[in-house]
Amino acid sequence: MRVLTINCGSSTLKFGLFESEGERFLVRGAVDRIGGSGGNVEIYSERGEKTVRPASAGDHIWAALLVMRQLDRCGLLDGVGAVGHRIVHGGARFSGPALLDPAALKGIEALGKLAPLHNRPALAAIRAVREALGPEIPQVAAFDTAFHRTMPHVARLFALPRRFADEGVVRYGFHGLSYEYVVGELRRLDPEAAAGRVVIAHLGNGASMAAVREGVGVDTTMGFTPSGGLVMGTRPGDLDPGVILHLLRSMDPGALRELVNRESGLLGVSGTSADMRDLLERVAEDPRAAEAVALFCYAAKKSLGSLAAALGGLDTLVFTGGIGEHASAVRWRICEGLEFLGIRLDPERNAQNAPVVSRDGEPVAVHVIPADEDLTIARHTYKLARFTSQEGA
Repeated sequence: MRVLTINCGSSTLKFGLFESEGERFLVRGAVDRIGGSGGNVEIYSERGEKTVRPASAGDHIWAALLVMRQLDRCGLLDGVGAVGHRIVHGGARFSGPALLDPAALKGIEALGKLAPLHNRPALAAIRAVREALGPEIPQVAAFDTAFHRTMPHVARLFALPRRFADEGVVRYGFHGLSYEYVVGELRRLDPEAAAGRVVIAHLGNGASMAAVREGVGVDTTMGFTPSGGLVMGTRPGDLDPGVILHLLRSMDPGALRELVNRESGLLGVSGTSADMRDLLERVAEDPRAAEAVALFCYAAKKSLGSLAAALGGLDTLVFTGGIGEHASAVRWRICEGLEFLGIRLDPERNAQNAPVVSRDGEPVAVHVIPADEDLTIARHTYKLARFTSQEGA
């Protein structure tokens, strides 16, 4: 069985085509600048061949259809037996992967208001796949929130009247597919480290950290929605709730929603870009870019310290995500001054983005592990689709 994975961002759609029980990828790629101009569809194969073609996708429906047309032209769509989707918010209802039947779709749609940048585009892609491949091809949802369902009750609570927790207003956490993959990779690379106290920093346009003990999540920086926690590309991270109340005096809720989701974070502080690569290039001559980078790193450093406290110490730190894997300057700034925790980076290893960037013999090993959410989605999709087909037989 071939499994197609689709991972919708706010303006991108990443995809992968896997076989051999979801472990071997045939092609991967992405459609970017969805809803804008100058977009491309990029495809690269397991042999390293890469093609980039101009592509205009007005929305995620068109982006998904574009992907399937490209795969069909390459003769790769035949044999697709299931499609897996990353769904950011699973709320209290979804504790693991789910077959996308009408009831599940309704539940995901109801959660769209909590993750508008992600759940709604994912639903659009699900509908496009059903239109293109037919309803007989099973589709599976893999949820970013599922990994964090093991957090202790106290770590999930907000200090609000209890009726709100009863209504589902609790901390859910996100980036769970990335954390699940990293824990598995760390277990493969260093079983002893994976069994200890680990903080994983998923740093990209969306950014969060998670505390993991013996492979199980115990705390994380994001909460009820993906807007909280660390400073991000366009999201502010943690805010004094009084700031929101103050802004509501002069802004309507729709404008405030745009501010929180699309206009804040690195973009808001710098005034120029949400992309860490752009900001690092401008640090020397642009004080606002320098301040945005400094705030990002400062917030991450504080969160790292708090998660280490929640774990009762730290044995391993893992960086993942686009920034975590490639921005050596950001890793250095986050870790600088944390020698009291046992964190000391090796300058040469860090500059080379080596798999281990800490010095030999230090109490805390610092790893760089590339994220692979698509592979995690493929694994879940293959298992659930195979089980469903066997049950039907």
